[in-house]
Amino acid sequence: MAELVLTRIDSRLIHGQVVTKWVGQSGANRIIVVSDELVNDEFMKNIYLMAAPPSVKVDVYGSEETGKLWKEDQFGTGKVLLLFPSLAVLKQTLDAGLELGKLQVGGLGGGPSRKVVFQNITLDDKDVEILKELAGKGVDIIFQTIPEDKPQKFEEILKKY
Repeated sequence: MAELVLTRIDSRLIHGQVVTKWVGQSGANRIIVVSDELVNDEFMKNIYLMAAPPSVKVDVYGSEETGKLWKEDQFGTGKVLLLFPSLAVLKQTLDAGLELGKLQVGGLGGGPSRKVVFQNITLDDKDVEILKELAGKGVDIIFQTIPEDKPQKFEEILKKY
């Protein structure tokens, strides 16, 4: 059975910080990117696959498929860094069967009706709804951009929204 060493929301998915810092800090030897968009875009998927270090296996699945895989065999083997581009995609995956104990919110970019709550992390009303639902189910939610940052608890972040 795979071990989920880090479940992270980061709109940039696999990028320098994920590769150099989070993979090392979490001890992950496998990255699963959950993105319905990426699954259907061979060109972009290959760019993400090439961005990972050679020692790290990368898989890209859609939200439904990820939920199903989790229920069937919990991702096989390895120490898994599970990456989501948004809270909406995470919610779809949870609805499809994924179970979580801990969630790290990393980078969520700006946009209309989004409010900065911590460094480069923004939230909107739908994001907050999803986070409250997860917190209500006992998921430990932290906000942390890079490992050097002190993790911020969701309850503290919520006061800034």
